[in-house]
Amino acid sequence: MRIFADRLVEQLNKQLHPTYLIFGSEPLLIQESRQAIQKAAFAQGFEERHRFAIDSSFDWNAVYDCCQAMSLFSAQQIIELELPESGVNAGIAKELLSVSEMLHSDIIFVLIGSKLTKAQENAKWFKALANNGCWVNCLSPDIQRLPQFVQTRCRALNLKPDQEAVQMLAQWHEGNLFALTQSLEKLALQYPDGILNLVRLEESLSRHNHFTAFHWIDALLAGKAKRSQRILRQLEAEGVESVILIRTVQKELTQLLNMANQIQIKPIGQVFESYRIWQSKRPLYSAALNRLQARKIIQLLQLLAKIELLVKTQYDQSSWPLLHQLSTEICLPQVKL
Repeated sequence: MRIFADRLVEQLNKQLHPTYLIFGSEPLLIQESRQAIQKAAFAQGFEERHRFAIDSSFDWNAVYDCCQAMSLFSAQQIIELELPESGVNAGIAKELLSVSEMLHSDIIFVLIGSKLTKAQENAKWFKALANNGCWVNCLSPDIQRLPQFVQTRCRALNLKPDQEAVQMLAQWHEGNLFALTQSLEKLALQYPDGILNLVRLEESLSRHNHFTAFHWIDALLAGKAKRSQRILRQLEAEGVESVILIRTVQKELTQLLNMANQIQIKPIGQVFESYRIWQSKRPLYSAALNRLQARKIIQLLQLLAKIELLVKTQYDQSSWPLLHQLSTEICLPQVKL
């Protein structure tokens, strides 16, 4: 069973599964998921907790010893296993399969890792564990899901934001869920009646949104001009090195040019497969390829080369105005002659 992290408590109230697979890129959701499972397990008598982090020198015998501790005097256990940042290699996969065969009713097994790849979802070790448990998705909510996420958090704190307040909270805290949680707790204390509107938000909070170069790229691919400019202004204000953005957008434009040439002779789905484009990202690339012809992409790469030359030779001149120009031109709809 697969659920989003914000539905985990609801699921735990119905049933405690023997296995939980917590995967994603959002630290707050991972932390809260772990705590929710611990609380639910403790309430059902799982009083002993063992926590392991896998590294190159990890001794799997410690995990096996916990799994084999079955007797009338053994406490029910929670075993937490953190995967390395590099993911699951062949050796770890083999050990996880072995562990899956040793689990029993006196163990709640929790596996924690970063965002899953398609190959990992289809791997034997993952299926062996997922078949007996719950896969908790801890990815950061995107800009479409974030307002609903804000509303759910507000309800839990008896806060009653109007629609404008929800949108503002989402915009101000995009990419920084820890700050969102802190802001909502502050608002709950400051306004006991729970009513939130723009006036109260502006009086109480400062902006906590945290954007990365990848947020900017997604906005560019989608052709969202206003959003891309807002993100770029925020990155500039945070002191992000322009060369990082140059390198990131250069990679994307080069890939788009190659893809634009290939879709002339291949189905677009086949092109996406060859570049390993995630299903969730394909609408963004489709939008960019519908908007930008090969000739236009070449012009954008030429402008990018001009920006890079400026960065490397004209130290007294800012490259940000040209980056804003590039951002605008990438988002412009294609003019058909």
